[in-house]
Amino acid sequence: MPVTKELNVYLVGGAVRDRLLGRPVKERDFVVVGATAADLRARGFQQVGKNFPVFLHPQTKEEYALARTERKTAPGYHGFAIHADATVTLEEDLLRRDLTINALAEDANGNIIDPYGGLADLAARKLRHVSAAFAEDPVRILRIARFAARFADLGFEIAEETYELMRTMVAAGEVDALIPERVWQEVLRALNEAQPSHFFRVLRNCEALARLLPEVNRLWGIPQSAKWHPEIDTGEHVMLVLDMAAQLSASAEVRFAALCHDLGKGTTSPELLPQHHGHEARGEQLVNLMCDRLKIPNRFRHLARITARNHGLVHRAQNSSPNALLALFEDTNALQQPAQFEQMLIACEADARGRAGHADDAYPQAQLLRQLRNIVASVNIAAIVDTTAQPEDISAQVRAARIATIEKALPEYIAHQI
Repeated sequence: MPVTKELNVYLVGGAVRDRLLGRPVKERDFVVVGATAADLRARGFQQVGKNFPVFLHPQTKEEYALARTERKTAPGYHGFAIHADATVTLEEDLLRRDLTINALAEDANGNIIDPYGGLADLAARKLRHVSAAFAEDPVRILRIARFAARFADLGFEIAEETYELMRTMVAAGEVDALIPERVWQEVLRALNEAQPSHFFRVLRNCEALARLLPEVNRLWGIPQSAKWHPEIDTGEHVMLVLDMAAQLSASAEVRFAALCHDLGKGTTSPELLPQHHGHEARGEQLVNLMCDRLKIPNRFRHLARITARNHGLVHRAQNSSPNALLALFEDTNALQQPAQFEQMLIACEADARGRAGHADDAYPQAQLLRQLRNIVASVNIAAIVDTTAQPEDISAQVRAARIATIEKALPEYIAHQI
């Protein structure tokens, strides 16, 4: 039997929102109203999963979802019963969405359907929940924090009633039900935004940060020496560093290392404040704990660890001995992994410039270490092997040659800088 019925299709969500904001539309999602799964299959749509009413268009492979409603059946974000059939209206489908600015639809003629005030909130630059159903899914706390980071440059703020609802959710233990992989997925997405600090500030303001990333949350209220940190508060410093890292690098690994570089300051004994002796080693331990808990991939862990452990030495590079500098190269595996070493240098530059009044400072330490690393890498190991009588002496001879190259290059570089 030939297919004759026209599908009632609407463009929904982020594609509508971003076009109205004048931003590039990266992907399009559609809702189909008044149809069944059989109707879509008859047209060649491929269903995604067995029980979820989402389909891929036979040509474009874009997602088309049947209009649906959702009902909370258990704590956390897995406990939902989904109802999708031809009787579900567009307004009912939009009602289950998180924010009013995401509950917009556009018909085939370009008309905007806005049942919940999304256009007004776009104009007012407000992030506001659509309905009380927002509270049924704790992932939405992370999503709204991420939207706050994404649209920070446009002046978007979270509506106070939405903040209150988020705090109520946290107090009820909803975020405690989030699995580690889901938390990390949202953190990673936030790190890739232009101003990722807003994500962490929102989570802190609704008290979710203490539950999800206590190592980061405890940094606020920890003082540092005003001589080196005019912003004083460690939490504020780390947010400055994170946003500076976002300016310096598109790498999420670099941004994560910037976020984690001073975690050790959150565990400094109160009697030592505002000094933080030994925070580098403590910070590395906390990086490991956080990465273990959230199951963070090793490439993030490794860079964050070497940055936490070595950023102080990188800052002091111009005043360090050749032995200390070679030890830095060895500890960071700089000769074998130059790309990772470069990422660490960028994270350290973000640390130096992520201080109140220092955003435009030069960071000559990075260039010094780049040059020294290349000079050390040029040492002719094969020649040393050929001229060393005892094999057990080769390692010491290679190290001595590398130190000698640093001893020669270091004063020349510093004199050139002067």
